[in-house]
Amino acid sequence: MARELKRSPAVTRRALGVPVILAMFAGLAYARTAPPQQPAASPPTFKAGVDLVTVSVVVKNRDGRPVTGLTRQDFELVDAGRVRSLADFRSEPAPVSLAVLLDTSGSMQIEPKWANAREAITRLAAELEAGRDQIALLTFDDELHEVQPYTTTPSDVVGGLHKVHPWGSTALYDAVVQAGRTLATQGASRRAVVVVTDGLDNRSRSTAAGASAVVSSVDMPVYTIVVTSAHDRAEEEAVAGDRSATRPAGTLENLSQWTGGALFQGSTRAESDAAVRQIVSELRYQYVLSFESGTPAGWHPLTVRVREAKYVVRTRSGYVAGPKASGQS
Repeated sequence: MARELKRSPAVTRRALGVPVILAMFAGLAYARTAPPQQPAASPPTFKAGVDLVTVSVVVKNRDGRPVTGLTRQDFELVDAGRVRSLADFRSEPAPVSLAVLLDTSGSMQIEPKWANAREAITRLAAELEAGRDQIALLTFDDELHEVQPYTTTPSDVVGGLHKVHPWGSTALYDAVVQAGRTLATQGASRRAVVVVTDGLDNRSRSTAAGASAVVSSVDMPVYTIVVTSAHDRAEEEAVAGDRSATRPAGTLENLSQWTGGALFQGSTRAESDAAVRQIVSELRYQYVLSFESGTPAGWHPLTVRVREAKYVVRTRSGYVAGPKASGQS
C-alpha cells in the first residue's frame, strides 16, 4: 500500500517517512522519443483497471490552439491494437482540478528560480475560477508535503506560498509517483498534476518511466513548468556537448508527454503567463472518452486518433486492465 501523504501545518523540512516503493512503467502514445517497454517483472503496484475506463484527450491544431466542436464519430480509440467503441463521450467545458507540486529543494534557492516559481503558481491560481475550479498545493524535497488541501478558493494556495522555503535534496520523480497515488481518488475528470521545478533530481529511486506508470494509469496528466538560472543553462549545455555523459532513461519532458501533459519553460513572466493559460485552457476543453476495460489483465497501451490528420492528439499512455482498483476514474 502507498504511504499516506503527511500534512505538516508548519511545513517542516524534515523527512516524513520511508521513500515510496516505486512502480515500473512501459511505453506511450505521442512522444517522439520511443518510450521504454514494460518490464516483465515488477509491474506497477498501483492498478487502475475497472469495467469502465475514462481517457482525457487534448486535441490541438497546428497553431497549438485547442480544437473544439468534435463529435464522438471524429474519434478512434485503439486499445492494445483493437479498435474499441466508446461507451460515453463528453466535450462540454467543465471545472478543472489541479494539484500543484512545488519543488522546495535547496537548488531552488538560486535566483531567480524561487521568485519565478512563486510567480508561476500565483499566475496559475489567477487563471482559475473561484468557487468552481479546485487547486491544491504540495511541496517536495526528498519527501512530499501537503501545504494546502484542495480548495475552490485559489487565493488560499497563494497564501500557502509564504509558508515554504527551499531546503534539502530533490526526489522529483518519487514525488510525482506518490502524488499520483494519493490524488487518484480525486473525482474530477479534468484533473492534472502541475510540477513547478528546476528539473534537477538527485534523490529519486524512480525514473521518468516509473513515475509515468502511476499517473498515466489513473488518467492524470503531468504538466511541468521549468524555472532555471544562468548556471543551470550553462550546465545543460555542457552535458549536451559531452558525448560520454550518461543520460537517464527518459526525461522530465518524456514524463509529461507520456502522461498526456506537456513541459514549459517558466523562467520569465511572459513564459509563465503563456504556460498557465495553455494548461488551464487544455484541461477545460478536454474531450473525455469512456470505454469498457479490455482483456487480458495487465498493461494495455492506448492510442487515440481523430479523423482529421492535421490535428495533434495528446492522451495518456494506457491503463491496467483487471479487478477494480481505487485509482480508476
